Amino acid sequence: MHLSRRTIMKLGGAAALATTFPRLASAAFAPTPSGWRRFRLVTRVEIARNGAETQVWIPIPAVTEAEWMRAGDSTWSTNAAEAAIKADGTGAQFVHAVWPAGSGPAVLEVTSLASAQDRAVDLTASGEARPLSEAERRQFTSATELIPTDGIVRDTAQQIVAGAEDDIEKARRIYDWVVDSTERNPETRGCGLGDIASMLKTGDLTGKCADLNTLYVGLARASGLPARDVYGLRVAPSAFGYKSLGAGSSNVTKAQHCRAEVYLDGLGWVPVDPADVRKVVLEEPPKTLTLQDDAVRDVRRALFGSWEGNWIAYNFSHDVALPGATDGPLPFLMYPAAEVGGVRLDELAPDDFRYSITAEELTG
Repeated sequence: MHLSRRTIMKLGGAAALATTFPRLASAAFAPTPSGWRRFRLVTRVEIARNGAETQVWIPIPAVTEAEWMRAGDSTWSTNAAEAAIKADGTGAQFVHAVWPAGSGPAVLEVTSLASAQDRAVDLTASGEARPLSEAERRQFTSATELIPTDGIVRDTAQQIVAGAEDDIEKARRIYDWVVDSTERNPETRGCGLGDIASMLKTGDLTGKCADLNTLYVGLARASGLPARDVYGLRVAPSAFGYKSLGAGSSNVTKAQHCRAEVYLDGLGWVPVDPADVRKVVLEEPPKTLTLQDDAVRDVRRALFGSWEGNWIAYNFSHDVALPGATDGPLPFLMYPAAEVGGVRLDELAPDDFRYSITAEELTG
């Protein structure tokens, strides 16, 4: 992954999917729970396997959270010798299909149902959110392969939150720091890798959602705050007219998006998405916006504590070990994965890999 160099900034500081929404200057970005929306996702893989043994793993929605996400059933059709829903032990689920050596293409089509709604947490009213168990708190404050919580990550986090009076101030300081210090890099492949220690060591704080939101998660964990990435897929346009914050058509093959959450005692899991603030700056028409523009300020204000329900969550998982795979674990599972003859295909090249994903909102 090639990223341009930059110096770390000073520490401180849907309906129908083909529909496009006109930009309304008076429509502030303010997601509010207002009812569930149901979606059908169809992922189709067809691989010319040239006689070699082939395996495919297709992620399916595996997140059910009472206020904002409901995973539904997944079904499939295939010419594989065997296929089943499996899990990796960290919460990720996927359809795993296997073809023995032989002629003909490997074909697998997975249909998944899921429901979502807008989400907003009242940050001024500490409630009675379910406390995390010791196991959950340990899981969501622990390091992973690409999210260390010591060294430069810990040192950076300590500088950001020094003097903060409580956890919500810590969480907000980290959010503001990521927004102010990073940039979205259009040259980053896919959603990025999320190698946050390398980002901090090189001073290159550019990337996409799996870089910038994972940076938030790592800094939060290093500050003692439980935090997690949420890997998923945009499935509908933004109802607020932001072209950059939704799917532009029913073809969502390249619409993967990683969000983040931080756990705050009394409030529970709080949604955060600093990467989408940076996406608006770079991509939102007329593509000359800055952090000072009202359209960006609205999004920045909202994406600490809320997000739109035009997106389906797959899982919270890191270091995903795929059963039967020859290659090692994936840093996360947000794209279809496949191996032909023991060689993993490039999941970020769907035209070569030969997979497509479509989304449809269901009514009635």
